[in-house]
Amino acid sequence: MQRGHKNHHKIQSVAPGSIADQLSLAPGDELLRVNGKAVEDVFDYHYLTNDEFLTLLVRKASGEEWELEIEKDYEDDLGITFEDGLMDSYRSCRNKCIFCFIDQMPPGMRKTLYFKDDDARLSFLQGNYITLTNMSDEDVERICFYKLSPINISVHTMNRQLRCKMLNNRFAGDALDKLRRFYEAGISMNAQIVLCKGINDGAELDYSIAELEKLMPYMESVSVVPVGKTKYRKGLFLLESFGKEDAKAVLSQLLSWQERLLQKHGTRFVHASDEWFLKAGVPVPAADYYEGYGQLENGVGMVRLLMDEVAEALFAFPGGEQRREVSIATGVLIAPVLEGLVAQIQEKYPNITVHVYPIVNHFFGEEITVAGLVTGTDLTAQLKGMPIGEYLLVPSAMLREEERDFLDDYTINQVETTLQTRVRIVKSDGMSFVKAIVEP
Repeated sequence: MQRGHKNHHKIQSVAPGSIADQLSLAPGDELLRVNGKAVEDVFDYHYLTNDEFLTLLVRKASGEEWELEIEKDYEDDLGITFEDGLMDSYRSCRNKCIFCFIDQMPPGMRKTLYFKDDDARLSFLQGNYITLTNMSDEDVERICFYKLSPINISVHTMNRQLRCKMLNNRFAGDALDKLRRFYEAGISMNAQIVLCKGINDGAELDYSIAELEKLMPYMESVSVVPVGKTKYRKGLFLLESFGKEDAKAVLSQLLSWQERLLQKHGTRFVHASDEWFLKAGVPVPAADYYEGYGQLENGVGMVRLLMDEVAEALFAFPGGEQRREVSIATGVLIAPVLEGLVAQIQEKYPNITVHVYPIVNHFFGEEITVAGLVTGTDLTAQLKGMPIGEYLLVPSAMLREEERDFLDDYTINQVETTLQTRVRIVKSDGMSFVKAIVEP
């Protein structure tokens, strides 16, 4: 574990009109102290600056040191962005999990794609899941002291010996003691279980849910997601895939738990990711099943939310006779859902033709069926010569955040050139989906 322990933090940008802007702070300046105290990382910074009276010690780019006294509202932000978002070194994962997706990545991709983060601060700031094996007692004490919530935890199993095996870390079982410490400090938590067939499913899953139930109400929810397998598993732990009947069995097991937990605690507590329903060929539940979509970013309820958003969005459109032909590229798993949504749109717009193209994932392997891992290479190879129409719709989940290239570095411009068509990037909400099809 590497930590920066820097006593100074370089400013990357200052928001116009902010407190920092009014104090003439600028990119290149360095923050040295807040209220006379060194700032270890972003947690310290936010804790120390959440006050009405501050004293900042800043070293200007010229080398001058300024001491600035600030009077503000308690939670007013200073408007500073630092070059290092955590104000400290990122912590990489110590484990070698038997199901780790990064270990299954093909060679030759961008270096950043092989970095395994396991940083509690990213759990708080970005919702990342952590294993707890990378945390010292000091880290736990800081989280409890700052009352940082929620913390998202990759539990996988509450069987200590099995957890050591699954994470390939002899300390992974003992790391579960930190859950009790967070519970006693009143820290809100969410848990994730990556389910591996014949390993942590069945009776082991029952045991894990029962143990996590003991941590309620501070353990707020548990998501269960199926393991993802690429074709690059040579030399790795042998994992079996879940089939349709397996998915049905998992859903039945979780439904039994949900009924009991709902009656006892007023919450279903444990949730199945959308993949289980799609794999099993079972309709996704209604919105109230997801209890506010607390684990949406972990793939729990995304399909239902999209379906409801599309239905709601269609009320805002009058229908019409305009003619248009467009195409949608997507993953194999979600394609039938999108075909159903397209059919709803075509009831109001019967002259709009929409081709839904499920892209088989040859790049990572055919068992990878989600849209977010479709690459530009597979997309162009499978759509070349196919009818596209006015433009091709590509979900933003296929692309790097706020960029125009796929995981294999294939760009949108390359797709447009190869397929001789325009590409329209579509956000994941229902209104964007409907507009992309209906509006030119």
